[in-house]
Amino acid sequence: MTADLAILYEHPSWFAPLFAALDRRRIAYTPIRLSDHRFDPASADIPAPVVLSRVAMSSFLREAEHGIFYAEALLAHWARCGARVLNGVDVIAVDSSKARQLSLIAGLGLPTPATRVVHRREDILAAAAEMTFPLLLKANIGGAGAGIVRYGSRAELEEAVRERFLPTSVDQVLLLQDLVPARGGSMIRVETLGGNYLYAIDVASDGGFDLCPAEACIAAPGRAAVRMTAVTPPPELIEAAERIVRAVGIEVGGVEYMIDDRDGTARFYDINALSNFVANPLDVLGWDPHERLVDHLEKVIAEARG
Repeated sequence: MTADLAILYEHPSWFAPLFAALDRRRIAYTPIRLSDHRFDPASADIPAPVVLSRVAMSSFLREAEHGIFYAEALLAHWARCGARVLNGVDVIAVDSSKARQLSLIAGLGLPTPATRVVHRREDILAAAAEMTFPLLLKANIGGAGAGIVRYGSRAELEEAVRERFLPTSVDQVLLLQDLVPARGGSMIRVETLGGNYLYAIDVASDGGFDLCPAEACIAAPGRAAVRMTAVTPPPELIEAAERIVRAVGIEVGGVEYMIDDRDGTARFYDINALSNFVANPLDVLGWDPHERLVDHLEKVIAEARG
């Protein structure tokens, strides 16, 4: 073990800006690619005193043999062996379940979209009978807008159930959810670091569900244009976002909400422990959040050294 920091990652290009920032600051780190990794559960070795997990829940879109659940076992092992793991196994457990996210948010007394959680195809229509169309059917483990389908009427949903033309989730859990009419057609993504507000952006696309704001997402072929604008949410919504990430234990990550145009309620609907930050941060924010993340990592490394 020679590095102060290890970074467990999956996406091939999302973390180039972070690696570049670490290189500029001359911080020794070991990048660990999840896809070709293996470990010995009887070994007490750790890759570094501090491990930062950058495991993407959308990894199943890129690899059929994705490493989401493998990463849970690996990070738990490293933590047991003495590493300080940032965004570790408890965070992945929430990040990989939209149902758990909504339960946690509602448990904090914050509004969410009306939702029913099911695990069998035959239960979808019974759940829909308790709700009002239009509805979304969502995969419990998603990412990059994957596994979300809109149904405008019960007839559309009945046909999809009958023909078995439905979204799927790698854990077999689905969410039937109210299609909230978002004010201005956009959502707000609040990014946090160390449990505290970092910045927020207003994100909108042309009717799509993939609102990933990172540079690698923006440049993806065939992806709809995404508008991003720096905003400052009201203090009570900043405080709500901080409560959410602290309850989860997220070291770096964000939460998303939209303003329900029907009644003006801010409805929180997603917790994202993979903050790859906004594309063109100097243009959008006027500063680079990767530098703040490196500042934070330096502090954590110093604490780990004792």
